[in-house]
Amino acid sequence: MMGRTHSIPGQPVSSAEIARLEQVAAEMRLRIIRMMGPNKAHHFGGSLSLTDLVAALYFYKMSYNPQDPCDPGRDRFLMSKGHSVPAQYAALAMAGFFPLDELATLKQLGSRLQGHPAMQYTPGLEGCTGSLGQGLSFANGMALAARIKGLKYRVYCLLGDGELHEGQVWEAAMTASRCCLTNLTAIVDANRLKAMDDASACCKALAPVGDRWSGFGWHVRDVDGHNMAEICSALDWASSLEDRPAVIVAHTVKGKGVSFIENQPGFHNSSLNDEQYAQAVEELEANFKTRSEARQ
Repeated sequence: MMGRTHSIPGQPVSSAEIARLEQVAAEMRLRIIRMMGPNKAHHFGGSLSLTDLVAALYFYKMSYNPQDPCDPGRDRFLMSKGHSVPAQYAALAMAGFFPLDELATLKQLGSRLQGHPAMQYTPGLEGCTGSLGQGLSFANGMALAARIKGLKYRVYCLLGDGELHEGQVWEAAMTASRCCLTNLTAIVDANRLKAMDDASACCKALAPVGDRWSGFGWHVRDVDGHNMAEICSALDWASSLEDRPAVIVAHTVKGKGVSFIENQPGFHNSSLNDEQYAQAVEELEANFKTRSEARQ
């Protein structure tokens, strides 16, 4: 099995490991923008807000084998907010599930990399998601299957905070707690913006999000979703619990890493013109260079 590099449980992650993961996340953001390109609508905001979370999962926490994507013992990751799957594509390509140059085929006719996850085509995907609110139920099933089959894998489900308006999420949360799914970790990408022009709390107030999960019987930890040390510590904490499932509420910035996209709901699903694309690439290349030089 590959992918897992985390340190001894209870021990802080080394500064060198944090720097490595920050460099990985910087490369992922650059690959996300490049694969999307100019003059075509994509989900820029959500893909960039959760990049650090996905980087920590694939390059720090999870166990998997790119040469055997269906290994029964692999950890499972389900991107419930399926429109943000470009971040997962970047991670999968960088981890060796398919060639890096295939990223350029995003959303092309016949490509394995569609705008929402299509597990029947793309190695490394665990479910066809994008109809919001259904992912946690799917993750519950995978976690229960591990118990029934006597397997030790863990299941990670990443949801958006706007997605929490779906009632099915809370039905699934209640089920997971009732069944004591300790091999399940939910992660909320709490970027506070929903769709094209709304704040996540515009129609149904959710704050404080953690209290709602706690009320359904979950362990809860809030983190800065762009602080790699906090993310890794929270992932280790969640996997150490033995009585109830855990949720990590990651407070993030929608469009993180590109100055004119950050906190702008209009870039939820939109296109960049040539000038905007060039600026985004320039900013992300500079950040990647900074992260790379910091490790030398």
